[in-house]
Amino acid sequence: TECVSGCVCPEGLFDDGRGGCVEQKDCPCIHNNDLYSSGDKIKVDCNTCTCQKGVWKCTDDVCYGTCTIYGSGHYSTFDGKFYDFDGSCEYVATQDFCGDKNSSGSFSIITENVPCGTTGVTCSKAIKMFLGKTELKLENKEYKEIQRDVGDDVQYWNRTVGLYLVIEASNGVMLIWDKKTTVFIKLSPDYKGKVCGLCGNFDDKANNDFTTRSGLQETNPLDFGNSWKQSPMCPDVTQEIKPCDLKPHRKSWAEKECSIIQSEVFKICHSKVNPLPFYEACVHDACSCDSGGDCECFCTAVAAYAQECIKAEACVFWRTPDICPIFCDYYN
Repeated sequence: TECVSGCVCPEGLFDDGRGGCVEQKDCPCIHNNDLYSSGDKIKVDCNTCTCQKGVWKCTDDVCYGTCTIYGSGHYSTFDGKFYDFDGSCEYVATQDFCGDKNSSGSFSIITENVPCGTTGVTCSKAIKMFLGKTELKLENKEYKEIQRDVGDDVQYWNRTVGLYLVIEASNGVMLIWDKKTTVFIKLSPDYKGKVCGLCGNFDDKANNDFTTRSGLQETNPLDFGNSWKQSPMCPDVTQEIKPCDLKPHRKSWAEKECSIIQSEVFKICHSKVNPLPFYEACVHDACSCDSGGDCECFCTAVAAYAQECIKAEACVFWRTPDICPIFCDYYN
């Protein structure tokens, strides 16, 4: 009816979002606000997605699930829900005995949390892994095996890979520990929807991960976390600790150090893994570790983000002689 000023693509061509016009077969795809050209591939978990005519086409391999526990009570569940829970007690991280009368349960992983620093935040100090009738206790950079009378025989292997101790069991459970406060628990797809604990239920839905021991859905991480404590003698956690409010003089140092996560160093990762929760967790930890080991707390928090970047195939080189150095010769 009338002319409207502006730019449009000629008939049959499409706006490619970059200021050009392309044929439909060359339309880009969007992932985490980044544009990818037709034919580009990205990794999502263990699957590869290819951009075809503006739409992602992905392989549908079944992937191992990973739950991460690190630093001062930061949890990332098998289904990718990120939350904080600071409790001083032993808690069920994950197990396959979930109240179903017929299931005997073949494994259980317990994390023992103790206060680290004076603000009341807690870190994972020891991990207990029950595999059939074998109990493994990981503490003080080493592990010991205890044989119990009840349970099945579950075989397992252990090996050291760089910084990490890896324990792999024949029932599809793997535990990777940095001998400090970080633990990764990997489960085979057979356990989907069959596990419970602080790591969630591994059913590919993050919105129902806060299922308590009694099977109720919670929205509050404190109520959810309290339900998984091993001993009723431990006090419940009633409030979220904010160490930067308690130690304001440490806040600016923490924010300055942790800004590396949002800096150019990690730029190639930002579109693949959201840096914000990792940055906030880093500031929380850097404020709270005020009784020695503050560099270790900071390094663990940055390493957790770097680990997620590597999983998303974004290689980052963030360690320097000044920032969290590692003596590779020693570990090799």
